[in-house]
Amino acid sequence: MKYVIMGVSGSGKSSVGEALSARIGAPFIDGDSLHPQENIARMAAGIPLDDEDRWPWLDRVGKTLHETEGPVILGCSALKRRYRDRIREAAGAPVTFIYLKGSRALIAERMLHRTGHFMPPTLLDSQFAALEPPSPNERFIAVDIDQPLDRIVDTILSALGR
Repeated sequence: MKYVIMGVSGSGKSSVGEALSARIGAPFIDGDSLHPQENIARMAAGIPLDDEDRWPWLDRVGKTLHETEGPVILGCSALKRRYRDRIREAAGAPVTFIYLKGSRALIAERMLHRTGHFMPPTLLDSQFAALEPPSPNERFIAVDIDQPLDRIVDTILSALGR
């Protein structure tokens, strides 16, 4: 299976992805590492990405899922339905999106205490404005992030039937 841990910046995609990876033995790939340097520079400067900025990155995310043999977990915001559709198309295989959902207040608090990340808290509102939660006709699991990391991963594993 191909899994994408999705959500706004600060929702815990990397932490959850790494913890899930350790539990199921599948590799975790941080989608931030697939961004072109220009995208990272824009976000670090407080400039939100537009769709034209995102398309090459989303294609690379899907291609990485496609090229990785066996199960893989990849962290990617995948904020809009059309972004998830593009990832699915490039992946060429079923993709399950694991949507990390939380309140703006909780995520803003986390972002204020996060170090070493290029995404400034000032872009959180643009992330929530772009967010289109997965719809019932998509393959996804939604998990509230207002609980300890181990419980988040347990919830995911339970939903996956593991």
